Amino acid sequence: MTRFVCLVHYHELGLKGRNRSVFERKLRANIAHALREIAPLSKVSKLAGRERVTADSFEQAQEIAQRVSLIPGVVRVSCALQCERELEIMCETALAALELAEPYETFKVDARRANTNFPISSMELNQLVGAWLCEKLPQKRVQMRDMDAKVHVEVIENNVYVYVHSIRGVGGLPVGSSGRVVCLLSAGLDSPVAAWRMMRRGARVTGLHFSGAPEVPDTSSYLVGELAQVLSPAGGLDRLICVPFGSYQREISLNVPDKLRVIFYRRLMVAVANVVAKREKAGALVTGESLGQVASQTLANIRAVDEVATLPILRPLIGTDKQEIIDEALRLGTYELSTQDHDDCCTLFMPRNPETHAKLDEVAAAWETLPIQQWVSEITSELVVRAVGQDVE
Repeated sequence: MTRFVCLVHYHELGLKGRNRSVFERKLRANIAHALREIAPLSKVSKLAGRERVTADSFEQAQEIAQRVSLIPGVVRVSCALQCERELEIMCETALAALELAEPYETFKVDARRANTNFPISSMELNQLVGAWLCEKLPQKRVQMRDMDAKVHVEVIENNVYVYVHSIRGVGGLPVGSSGRVVCLLSAGLDSPVAAWRMMRRGARVTGLHFSGAPEVPDTSSYLVGELAQVLSPAGGLDRLICVPFGSYQREISLNVPDKLRVIFYRRLMVAVANVVAKREKAGALVTGESLGQVASQTLANIRAVDEVATLPILRPLIGTDKQEIIDEALRLGTYELSTQDHDDCCTLFMPRNPETHAKLDEVAAAWETLPIQQWVSEITSELVVRAVGQDVE
């Protein structure tokens, strides 16, 4: 009996040795979660270095493949036909797979057996299936390179899987396999891309957004919420915290030398993030900084900000230029939201000539004059953690 399935291929997970099964279980759970509306958990199963999802139709298999391709850890998803290990049935199934690939003019067969208990070798299977298809499709041509359709015939365990259609996945590691991080998330271009890169490396992300409210309208919080929804198919950005930060920026602007304002804004954000990370049981903080992109992102200023952190600060974009970030935002679908006009704490009370090479002793002396612990306590005492798309008590 022939049925439709999606074969979920991965690469990096296969290199995990004794821990491989842990990563595979994470990926399987993430696939089931992403498909919870269209496919029950019972349809997701392990299959010899792959995951398999059964489908009711080719159209559903295509929908499943599209969703699963967005999940970190997935390299490729193939919409396949599963059939029995009988040569005639395999050939007929290969013909059916090619019919689903129309229109095409040239094709090639790529057959492989994963089990040596199947009596026909991979090379023989290529020849037999290819010859049968040539007889049935005299109007089509076999072409070894740059063909329109490649028919994959894979003998795996007790079944055969035949497919032409594949969708490229995002790669990386399954979300949840690398712990949790707190990402300082703005409505701009950089930090959503940084959050995505951490999800792709297996981290769960709590977004921490500092808005300019109440000094400016809180439009940035709404945009960050929408950005979180765009990133949600990956399953990694699952909580969002918004902090009205404008009043504290005003206090800093009134009590700190103009040139140090931006550094102090960043240091206070990191001091708040320390507390949030402890509550979230996170192992690191994440920012969207790129070396030298703006005044606060020089080596000296980064060092001045890092001095406040109690956890490592990861900067996945540190060696990336702006065009590369824009290109990735376009691929992710965050670009349009991130380029909308909005009031942001990043431009609030900005000095005319910000410091680019902060001196640690000067920064520390000014820092000691401020009621930092009081401010951090005030900010973190009433934080509301929201699941992406809904409020959580």
